[in-house]
Amino acid sequence: MLFTSPGFLVFLPAAALVFWLLPRGVRLWWMLLVSVLYYASFGLSNLAYLAAVAGIVLVAGRTLSRPAAGPRKAVLWGGVGGVLTLLFALRYYDPLVAGTGLPTHGLAAPAGFSFYAFMAIALLVDRYRAAANPSAGIAADVTYLAWFPKILAGPIQRIDPFLRELGKRPLPRASFLVLGAQLFVWGLVKKVVVADNLAPFVDRTYAIPDYAVPMELLIATYFFAFQIYCDFSGYTDMARGASLAFGLKLPENFRRPYFAGSIGDFWGKRWHITLSDWFRDYVYHPILGPRRTPARMYAGIMVVFVLSGIWHAGLGYGIGWGFVAWGALNGLLLWVERALRGPRKAVAARIGNGFGGMVYRALAALLVFHLILVTWIFFRAADLGDGITVLTRIWAALPDLPALLARYPFTPEHRFLAALILALLTIELVCERPAWVTRLRTAPRPLRWSAWYACLFALILLGRWQGQSFVYMQF
Repeated sequence: MLFTSPGFLVFLPAAALVFWLLPRGVRLWWMLLVSVLYYASFGLSNLAYLAAVAGIVLVAGRTLSRPAAGPRKAVLWGGVGGVLTLLFALRYYDPLVAGTGLPTHGLAAPAGFSFYAFMAIALLVDRYRAAANPSAGIAADVTYLAWFPKILAGPIQRIDPFLRELGKRPLPRASFLVLGAQLFVWGLVKKVVVADNLAPFVDRTYAIPDYAVPMELLIATYFFAFQIYCDFSGYTDMARGASLAFGLKLPENFRRPYFAGSIGDFWGKRWHITLSDWFRDYVYHPILGPRRTPARMYAGIMVVFVLSGIWHAGLGYGIGWGFVAWGALNGLLLWVERALRGPRKAVAARIGNGFGGMVYRALAALLVFHLILVTWIFFRAADLGDGITVLTRIWAALPDLPALLARYPFTPEHRFLAALILALLTIELVCERPAWVTRLRTAPRPLRWSAWYACLFALILLGRWQGQSFVYMQF
Protein backbone atom coordinates (compact mmCIF):
# COMPACT_ATOMS: atom_id res chain seq x y z
CA MET A 1 0.00 0.00 0.00
CA LEU A 2 2.24 2.75 -1.31
CA PHE A 3 1.60 6.38 -0.39
CA THR A 4 0.55 6.94 -4.01
CA SER A 5 -2.03 4.13 -4.06
CA PRO A 6 -5.80 4.74 -3.83
CA GLY A 7 -5.90 2.40 -0.84
CA PHE A 8 -3.54 4.60 1.17
CA LEU A 9 -5.52 7.73 0.32
CA VAL A 10 -8.44 6.03 2.11
CA PHE A 11 -6.36 4.38 4.86
CA LEU A 12 -4.65 7.58 6.07
CA PRO A 13 -7.70 9.80 6.73
CA ALA A 14 -9.63 6.87 8.22
CA ALA A 15 -6.76 6.01 10.60
CA ALA A 16 -6.32 9.67 11.59
CA LEU A 17 -10.06 10.16 12.19
CA VAL A 18 -10.26 7.13 14.51
CA PHE A 19 -7.12 8.36 16.30
CA TRP A 20 -8.73 11.69 17.20
CA LEU A 21 -12.01 10.03 18.24
CA LEU A 22 -10.32 7.60 20.62
CA PRO A 23 -9.58 8.43 24.28
CA ARG A 24 -6.04 9.68 24.78
CA GLY A 25 -5.06 6.65 26.80
CA VAL A 26 -5.45 4.24 23.87
CA ARG A 27 -4.22 6.41 21.01
CA LEU A 28 -0.67 5.05 21.22
CA TRP A 29 -1.95 1.49 20.86
CA TRP A 30 -4.00 2.59 17.84
CA MET A 31 -0.87 4.09 16.29
CA LEU A 32 0.94 0.79 16.81
CA LEU A 33 -1.95 -1.21 15.36
CA VAL A 34 -2.28 0.86 12.18
CA SER A 35 1.51 0.75 11.74
CA VAL A 36 1.50 -3.05 11.95
CA LEU A 37 -1.44 -3.27 9.54
CA TYR A 38 0.27 -0.93 7.09
CA TYR A 39 3.56 -2.84 7.14
CA ALA A 40 1.72 -6.15 6.81
CA SER A 41 0.19 -4.86 3.55
CA PHE A 42 3.62 -5.40 1.95
CA GLY A 43 3.67 -9.02 3.12
CA LEU A 44 2.87 -10.76 6.39
CA SER A 45 6.43 -12.10 6.55
CA ASN A 46 7.62 -8.50 7.04
CA LEU A 47 6.18 -8.60 10.54
CA ALA A 48 8.58 -11.39 11.52
CA TYR A 49 11.60 -9.21 10.68
CA LEU A 50 10.11 -6.22 12.46
CA ALA A 51 9.35 -8.40 15.49
CA ALA A 52 12.95 -9.67 15.55
CA VAL A 53 14.39 -6.14 15.66
CA ALA A 54 11.75 -5.00 18.14
CA GLY A 55 12.58 -7.99 20.36
CA ILE A 56 16.27 -7.02 20.44
CA VAL A 57 15.35 -3.43 21.27
CA LEU A 58 12.96 -4.40 24.03
CA VAL A 59 15.40 -6.81 25.69
CA ALA A 60 18.63 -4.83 25.32
CA GLY A 61 17.04 -1.37 25.39
CA ARG A 62 15.10 -1.97 28.60
CA THR A 63 18.23 -3.37 30.25
CA LEU A 64 20.26 -0.33 29.21
CA SER A 65 17.56 1.93 30.65
CA ARG A 66 18.57 0.75 34.13
CA PRO A 67 21.80 2.58 35.07
CA ALA A 68 22.55 0.03 37.77
CA ALA A 69 22.46 -2.87 35.30
CA GLY A 70 25.61 -5.03 35.19
CA PRO A 71 27.76 -5.23 32.05
CA ARG A 72 26.03 -2.43 30.12
CA LYS A 73 28.67 -2.31 27.39
CA ALA A 74 28.23 -6.03 26.73
CA VAL A 75 24.46 -5.54 26.51
CA LEU A 76 24.96 -2.66 24.08
CA TRP A 77 27.28 -4.61 21.80
CA GLY A 78 25.04 -7.63 22.01
CA GLY A 79 22.01 -5.62 20.93
CA VAL A 80 23.81 -3.68 18.18
CA GLY A 81 25.54 -6.87 17.03
CA GLY A 82 22.22 -8.67 16.83
CA VAL A 83 20.69 -5.95 14.64
CA LEU A 84 23.78 -5.77 12.40
CA THR A 85 23.87 -9.56 12.10
CA LEU A 86 20.29 -9.57 10.84
CA LEU A 87 21.14 -6.75 8.42
CA PHE A 88 24.18 -8.63 7.10
CA ALA A 89 22.35 -11.93 6.81
CA LEU A 90 19.43 -10.47 4.88
CA ARG A 91 21.29 -8.09 2.59
CA TYR A 92 24.84 -9.31 2.08
CA TYR A 93 25.25 -12.97 2.96
CA ASP A 94 23.79 -14.59 -0.17
CA PRO A 95 25.62 -12.28 -2.65
CA LEU A 96 28.93 -12.77 -0.84
CA VAL A 97 28.79 -16.58 -0.71
CA ALA A 98 27.35 -17.02 -4.22
CA GLY A 99 29.65 -19.30 -6.22
CA THR A 100 31.73 -20.31 -3.20
CA GLY A 101 29.91 -23.57 -2.52
CA LEU A 102 28.62 -22.33 0.83
CA PRO A 103 24.86 -22.73 1.42
CA THR A 104 22.58 -19.75 0.79
CA HIS A 105 19.33 -19.06 2.64
CA GLY A 106 17.39 -17.33 -0.16
CA LEU A 107 16.11 -14.55 2.10
CA ALA A 108 16.12 -10.83 1.41
CA ALA A 109 15.54 -7.82 3.62
CA PRO A 110 11.96 -6.53 3.43
CA ALA A 111 11.17 -2.95 2.48
CA GLY A 112 12.31 -0.48 5.11
CA PHE A 113 14.36 -3.01 7.10
CA SER A 114 17.59 -1.03 7.18
CA PHE A 115 15.76 2.17 8.17
CA TYR A 116 14.22 0.73 11.30
CA ALA A 117 17.43 -1.23 11.95
CA PHE A 118 19.30 2.09 12.02
CA MET A 119 16.67 3.53 14.37
CA ALA A 120 17.06 0.48 16.63
CA ILE A 121 20.83 1.02 16.82
CA ALA A 122 20.30 4.72 17.60
CA LEU A 123 17.90 3.81 20.41
CA LEU A 124 20.33 1.33 21.97
CA VAL A 125 23.32 3.68 21.79
CA ASP A 126 21.31 6.62 23.17
CA ARG A 127 20.02 4.50 26.03
CA TYR A 128 23.59 3.39 26.76
CA ARG A 129 24.77 6.99 26.76
CA ALA A 130 21.82 7.94 28.97
CA ALA A 131 20.87 10.37 26.22
CA ALA A 132 17.40 8.90 25.75
CA ASN A 133 14.37 8.85 28.02
CA PRO A 134 14.43 5.51 29.85
CA SER A 135 10.81 5.72 31.01
CA ALA A 136 9.08 4.92 27.71
CA GLY A 137 6.81 1.90 27.69
CA ILE A 138 6.94 -1.12 25.42
CA ALA A 139 4.27 0.29 23.09
CA ALA A 140 6.22 3.55 22.67
CA ASP A 141 9.49 1.77 21.81
CA VAL A 142 7.83 -0.50 19.23
CA THR A 143 5.80 2.35 17.74
CA TYR A 144 9.03 4.34 17.38
CA LEU A 145 10.40 1.57 15.16
CA ALA A 146 7.17 0.74 13.33
CA TRP A 147 5.49 4.15 12.88
CA PHE A 148 4.02 3.66 9.43
CA PRO A 149 4.76 7.01 7.73
CA LYS A 150 8.52 6.54 8.17
CA ILE A 151 9.00 2.77 8.24
CA LEU A 152 9.76 2.33 4.52
CA ALA A 153 12.30 5.09 3.91
CA GLY A 154 12.71 7.27 6.97
CA PRO A 155 13.40 9.87 8.14
CA ILE A 156 15.66 8.14 10.66
CA GLN A 157 14.30 9.79 13.79
CA ARG A 158 15.84 9.51 17.25
CA ILE A 159 13.86 8.02 20.12
CA ASP A 160 13.81 11.10 22.38
CA PRO A 161 12.30 13.57 19.87
CA PHE A 162 9.71 10.92 18.98
CA LEU A 163 8.82 10.39 22.64
CA ARG A 164 8.54 14.14 23.17
CA GLU A 165 6.07 14.31 20.31
CA LEU A 166 4.07 11.45 21.83
CA GLY A 167 4.15 13.14 25.23
CA LYS A 168 2.51 16.32 23.97
CA ARG A 169 -0.87 14.54 23.86
CA PRO A 170 -2.01 16.83 21.06
CA LEU A 171 -5.46 18.17 20.41
CA PRO A 172 -6.71 18.31 16.82
CA ARG A 173 -5.44 21.56 15.34
CA ALA A 174 -6.55 22.90 11.98
CA SER A 175 -3.09 24.35 11.32
CA PHE A 176 -1.46 20.92 11.70
CA LEU A 177 -4.01 19.24 9.47
CA VAL A 178 -3.70 21.91 6.77
CA LEU A 179 0.11 21.85 6.85
CA GLY A 180 0.04 18.05 6.78
CA ALA A 181 -2.25 18.04 3.75
CA GLN A 182 -0.06 20.60 1.99
CA LEU A 183 3.11 18.61 2.66
CA PHE A 184 1.45 15.41 1.47
CA VAL A 185 0.19 17.05 -1.75
CA TRP A 186 3.59 18.61 -2.47
CA GLY A 187 5.26 15.24 -1.89
CA LEU A 188 2.79 13.63 -4.29
CA VAL A 189 3.60 16.24 -6.93
CA LYS A 190 7.32 15.58 -6.58
CA LYS A 191 6.79 11.83 -6.82
CA VAL A 192 4.07 11.20 -9.43
CA VAL A 193 4.45 14.38 -11.51
CA VAL A 194 8.22 14.92 -11.55
CA ALA A 195 10.06 11.73 -10.49
CA ASP A 196 7.76 9.20 -12.18
CA ASN A 197 7.68 11.17 -15.44
CA LEU A 198 11.48 11.36 -15.48
CA ALA A 199 11.95 7.67 -14.63
CA PRO A 200 11.05 6.07 -18.02
CA PHE A 201 13.53 8.22 -19.94
CA VAL A 202 16.29 7.55 -17.41
CA ASP A 203 15.57 3.82 -17.27
CA ARG A 204 15.64 3.17 -21.01
CA THR A 205 18.78 5.28 -21.52
CA TYR A 206 20.78 3.73 -18.68
CA ALA A 207 19.68 0.27 -19.81
CA ILE A 208 21.89 0.59 -22.93
CA PRO A 209 24.94 2.70 -21.96
CA ASP A 210 27.05 1.15 -24.73
CA TYR A 211 24.57 2.12 -27.46
CA ALA A 212 22.90 5.33 -26.28
CA VAL A 213 24.40 8.47 -27.82
CA PRO A 214 26.49 10.58 -25.41
CA MET A 215 23.97 13.45 -25.45
CA GLU A 216 21.24 11.04 -24.40
CA LEU A 217 23.42 9.76 -21.55
CA LEU A 218 24.17 13.31 -20.44
CA ILE A 219 20.50 14.30 -20.48
CA ALA A 220 19.52 11.12 -18.64
CA THR A 221 22.12 11.86 -15.95
CA TYR A 222 20.70 15.35 -15.41
CA PHE A 223 17.20 13.91 -15.32
CA PHE A 224 18.21 11.22 -12.82
CA ALA A 225 19.56 13.82 -10.40
CA PHE A 226 16.07 15.30 -10.18
CA GLN A 227 14.31 11.94 -10.31
CA ILE A 228 16.15 10.60 -7.25
CA TYR A 229 15.69 13.88 -5.41
CA CYS A 230 11.96 14.18 -6.08
CA ASP A 231 11.37 10.49 -5.43
CA PHE A 232 13.11 10.46 -2.06
CA SER A 233 12.23 13.93 -0.81
CA GLY A 234 8.67 13.40 -2.07
CA TYR A 235 8.43 10.34 0.17
CA THR A 236 9.72 12.35 3.14
CA ASP A 237 7.24 15.17 2.52
CA MET A 238 4.39 12.67 2.41
CA ALA A 239 5.66 10.93 5.56
CA ARG A 240 5.84 14.24 7.41
CA GLY A 241 2.40 15.22 6.16
CA ALA A 242 0.90 11.87 7.18
CA SER A 243 2.40 12.19 10.68
CA LEU A 244 1.00 15.68 11.09
CA ALA A 245 -2.46 14.19 10.55
CA PHE A 246 -1.86 12.56 13.96
CA GLY A 247 -0.35 15.70 15.50
CA LEU A 248 3.24 14.38 15.29
CA LYS A 249 6.19 16.18 13.71
CA LEU A 250 8.89 14.23 11.89
CA PRO A 251 12.31 15.81 11.27
CA GLU A 252 13.12 17.54 8.01
CA ASN A 253 15.18 15.28 5.74
CA PHE A 254 15.83 17.46 2.67
CA ARG A 255 16.49 21.17 2.37
CA ARG A 256 16.81 22.13 -1.30
CA PRO A 257 20.10 20.23 -1.75
CA TYR A 258 20.91 21.38 -5.29
CA PHE A 259 21.43 24.92 -3.98
CA ALA A 260 24.24 23.74 -1.69
CA GLY A 261 27.37 25.88 -1.85
CA SER A 262 29.73 23.08 -0.82
CA ILE A 263 29.91 19.29 -0.65
CA GLY A 264 29.82 19.52 3.14
CA ASP A 265 26.71 21.69 2.96
CA PHE A 266 25.08 19.20 0.57
CA TRP A 267 25.67 16.14 2.75
CA GLY A 268 25.61 17.72 6.19
CA LYS A 269 22.64 20.07 5.97
CA ARG A 270 20.59 19.39 2.86
CA TRP A 271 20.49 15.79 1.56
CA HIS A 272 19.12 12.89 3.65
CA ILE A 273 19.87 14.93 6.74
CA THR A 274 18.81 12.29 9.26
CA LEU A 275 21.08 9.63 7.75
CA SER A 276 23.99 12.10 7.71
CA ASP A 277 23.31 12.88 11.37
CA TRP A 278 23.18 9.15 12.15
CA PHE A 279 26.57 8.48 10.54
CA ARG A 280 28.02 11.59 12.21
CA ASP A 281 26.90 10.62 15.73
CA TYR A 282 27.37 6.84 15.61
CA VAL A 283 30.32 6.39 13.22
CA TYR A 284 32.24 9.63 12.57
CA HIS A 285 32.45 10.99 16.13
CA PRO A 286 33.51 7.62 17.63
CA ILE A 287 36.28 7.41 15.00
CA LEU A 288 37.44 10.94 15.87
CA GLY A 289 37.52 10.15 19.55
CA PRO A 290 38.83 12.69 22.07
CA ARG A 291 41.95 13.42 19.98
CA ARG A 292 40.54 15.04 16.83
CA THR A 293 43.61 14.93 14.62
CA PRO A 294 43.49 15.69 10.87
CA ALA A 295 44.35 12.06 10.11
CA ARG A 296 41.38 10.84 12.16
CA MET A 297 39.13 13.42 10.50
CA TYR A 298 40.05 12.34 6.96
CA ALA A 299 39.82 8.66 7.91
CA GLY A 300 36.42 9.22 9.49
CA ILE A 301 35.10 10.99 6.40
CA MET A 302 36.13 8.19 4.08
CA VAL A 303 34.86 5.45 6.40
CA VAL A 304 31.47 7.15 6.64
CA PHE A 305 31.06 7.49 2.88
CA VAL A 306 32.34 4.01 2.06
CA LEU A 307 29.99 2.55 4.66
CA SER A 308 27.17 4.57 3.13
CA GLY A 309 28.06 3.09 -0.25
CA ILE A 310 28.13 -0.42 1.22
CA TRP A 311 24.74 0.20 2.84
CA HIS A 312 23.31 1.04 -0.58
CA ALA A 313 25.16 -1.83 -2.22
CA GLY A 314 23.54 -4.84 -0.57
CA LEU A 315 20.30 -5.31 -2.47
CA GLY A 316 19.96 -9.09 -2.27
CA TYR A 317 20.84 -9.76 -5.91
CA GLY A 318 24.52 -8.92 -5.77
CA ILE A 319 26.97 -6.44 -4.33
CA GLY A 320 26.61 -3.19 -6.24
CA TRP A 321 30.20 -1.98 -6.43
CA GLY A 322 29.01 1.13 -8.23
CA PHE A 323 27.47 2.25 -4.94
CA VAL A 324 30.80 1.75 -3.18
CA ALA A 325 32.48 3.85 -5.89
CA TRP A 326 29.76 6.48 -5.40
CA GLY A 327 30.49 6.60 -1.68
CA ALA A 328 34.26 6.74 -2.12
CA LEU A 329 33.97 9.53 -4.72
CA ASN A 330 31.90 11.63 -2.34
CA GLY A 331 34.43 11.00 0.42
CA LEU A 332 37.24 12.08 -1.91
CA LEU A 333 35.36 15.26 -2.87
CA LEU A 334 34.92 16.14 0.79
CA TRP A 335 38.62 15.44 1.38
CA VAL A 336 39.57 17.96 -1.32
CA GLU A 337 37.06 20.48 -0.01
CA ARG A 338 38.38 20.21 3.55
CA ALA A 339 41.97 20.57 2.32
CA LEU A 340 41.01 23.77 0.45
CA ARG A 341 38.97 25.24 3.28
CA GLY A 342 41.46 28.03 4.00
CA PRO A 343 41.78 29.32 0.40
CA ARG A 344 38.01 29.07 -0.10
CA LYS A 345 37.32 31.21 2.96
CA ALA A 346 39.92 33.76 1.85
CA VAL A 347 38.36 34.08 -1.62
CA ALA A 348 34.84 34.39 -0.19
CA ALA A 349 35.98 37.09 2.27
CA ARG A 350 37.74 39.01 -0.49
CA ILE A 351 34.67 38.96 -2.74
CA GLY A 352 32.28 40.04 0.02
CA ASN A 353 28.49 39.86 0.15
CA GLY A 354 27.51 42.21 -2.67
CA PHE A 355 26.77 41.35 -6.28
CA GLY A 356 30.14 39.62 -6.58
CA GLY A 357 29.32 37.46 -3.57
CA MET A 358 25.98 36.48 -5.11
CA VAL A 359 27.72 35.44 -8.34
CA TYR A 360 30.36 33.53 -6.36
CA ARG A 361 27.71 31.61 -4.42
CA ALA A 362 25.77 30.82 -7.59
CA LEU A 363 28.90 29.50 -9.32
CA ALA A 364 29.80 27.48 -6.22
CA ALA A 365 26.33 25.90 -6.18
CA LEU A 366 26.62 25.14 -9.90
CA LEU A 367 30.02 23.49 -9.39
CA VAL A 368 28.80 21.43 -6.42
CA PHE A 369 25.75 20.28 -8.36
CA HIS A 370 27.90 19.01 -11.24
CA LEU A 371 30.35 17.28 -8.93
CA ILE A 372 27.44 15.50 -7.26
CA LEU A 373 26.07 14.77 -10.74
CA VAL A 374 29.23 12.81 -11.60
CA THR A 375 28.80 10.65 -8.51
CA TRP A 376 25.13 10.00 -9.36
CA ILE A 377 26.30 8.19 -12.52
CA PHE A 378 27.72 5.37 -10.38
CA PHE A 379 24.65 5.38 -8.17
CA ARG A 380 22.28 4.90 -11.11
CA ALA A 381 24.30 2.64 -13.41
CA ALA A 382 23.54 -1.09 -13.27
CA ASP A 383 27.09 -1.87 -12.15
CA LEU A 384 30.53 -0.33 -11.86
CA GLY A 385 31.41 -1.17 -15.48
CA ASP A 386 28.31 0.57 -16.81
CA GLY A 387 29.08 3.60 -14.65
CA ILE A 388 32.59 3.86 -16.11
CA THR A 389 31.12 3.47 -19.60
CA VAL A 390 28.62 6.29 -19.08
CA LEU A 391 31.22 8.60 -17.58
CA THR A 392 33.89 7.99 -20.23
CA ARG A 393 31.45 8.37 -23.13
CA ILE A 394 30.13 11.66 -21.75
CA TRP A 395 33.66 12.90 -21.01
CA ALA A 396 34.84 12.08 -24.53
CA ALA A 397 31.93 14.04 -26.02
CA LEU A 398 32.34 17.20 -23.89
CA PRO A 399 34.74 19.01 -26.30
CA ASP A 400 32.06 18.75 -29.01
CA LEU A 401 29.18 19.63 -26.69
CA PRO A 402 28.18 22.93 -28.41
CA ALA A 403 27.95 21.21 -31.80
CA LEU A 404 26.13 18.22 -30.31
CA LEU A 405 23.60 20.51 -28.66
CA ALA A 406 22.99 22.32 -31.95
CA ARG A 407 22.41 19.06 -33.86
CA TYR A 408 20.55 17.06 -31.22
CA PRO A 409 16.88 16.40 -32.14
CA PHE A 410 15.14 17.51 -28.96
CA THR A 411 11.64 16.01 -28.71
CA PRO A 412 8.46 17.14 -26.92
CA GLU A 413 9.33 14.62 -24.19
CA HIS A 414 12.65 16.37 -23.54
CA ARG A 415 10.96 19.77 -23.41
CA PHE A 416 8.20 18.54 -21.11
CA LEU A 417 10.63 16.95 -18.66
CA ALA A 418 12.92 20.00 -18.73
CA ALA A 419 9.87 22.22 -18.01
CA LEU A 420 9.02 20.09 -14.96
CA ILE A 421 12.57 20.51 -13.64
CA LEU A 422 12.53 24.26 -14.31
CA ALA A 423 9.22 24.61 -12.46
CA LEU A 424 10.62 22.64 -9.52
CA LEU A 425 13.79 24.75 -9.36
CA THR A 426 11.74 27.96 -9.52
CA ILE A 427 9.65 26.88 -6.54
CA GLU A 428 12.74 25.76 -4.62
CA LEU A 429 14.51 29.04 -5.37
CA VAL A 430 11.57 30.92 -3.85
CA CYS A 431 11.68 28.66 -0.78
CA GLU A 432 15.45 29.24 -0.50
CA ARG A 433 14.88 32.98 0.06
CA PRO A 434 13.33 33.57 3.52
CA ALA A 435 12.16 37.08 2.58
CA TRP A 436 10.20 35.71 -0.38
CA VAL A 437 8.66 32.98 1.77
CA THR A 438 7.54 35.59 4.32
CA ARG A 439 5.88 37.63 1.58
CA LEU A 440 4.07 34.56 0.29
CA ARG A 441 2.81 33.68 3.76
CA THR A 442 1.29 37.14 4.11
CA ALA A 443 -0.12 37.22 0.57
CA PRO A 444 -3.90 37.22 0.08
CA ARG A 445 -5.49 33.85 0.75
CA PRO A 446 -6.77 33.34 -2.84
CA LEU A 447 -3.22 33.76 -4.15
CA ARG A 448 -1.78 31.33 -1.61
CA TRP A 449 -4.43 28.69 -2.20
CA SER A 450 -4.18 29.01 -5.97
CA ALA A 451 -0.73 27.41 -5.71
CA TRP A 452 -2.22 24.32 -4.06
CA TYR A 453 -5.02 24.15 -6.59
CA ALA A 454 -2.33 24.23 -9.28
CA CYS A 455 -0.67 21.25 -7.57
CA LEU A 456 -3.97 19.34 -7.57
CA PHE A 457 -4.47 20.05 -11.27
CA ALA A 458 -0.89 18.91 -11.97
CA LEU A 459 -1.59 15.65 -10.13
CA ILE A 460 -4.72 15.06 -12.18
CA LEU A 461 -3.37 16.09 -15.58
CA LEU A 462 0.32 15.12 -15.40
CA GLY A 463 0.63 12.50 -12.66
CA ARG A 464 1.67 8.93 -13.44
CA TRP A 465 -0.33 6.73 -11.09
CA GLN A 466 0.93 3.29 -12.13
CA GLY A 467 2.08 2.38 -8.61
CA GLN A 468 5.80 3.06 -9.22
CA SER A 469 7.56 2.14 -5.96
CA PHE A 470 9.86 4.57 -4.19
CA VAL A 471 13.53 4.16 -5.08
CA TYR A 472 14.74 4.08 -1.48
CA MET A 473 12.38 1.30 -0.46
CA GLN A 474 14.94 -1.14 -1.87
CA PHE A 475 17.61 0.13 0.50
